[in-house]
Amino acid sequence: MGIQSAKEFGAAVRARRRKLGYTQSQLAGAAGTSLMFVSQLENGKETAQLGKALRVANMIGIDVDLTGRGE
Repeated sequence: MGIQSAKEFGAAVRARRRKLGYTQSQLAGAAGTSLMFVSQLENGKETAQLGKALRVANMIGIDVDLTGRGE
């Protein structure tokens, strides 16, 4: 799946979290972030900290793969 925006990234995180049956609070605790951060990330906040966003994605099994277009 190609992610083109913070909103799409947040939607992917939300969908995966829900599929796994976690609450935002549970995910925040497991990833070492705040509930507010997870909420803002899932809502597509443009200025979310990349390190935290990647940690949250990792906690729910989302791999971020940087491949050049057309490769």
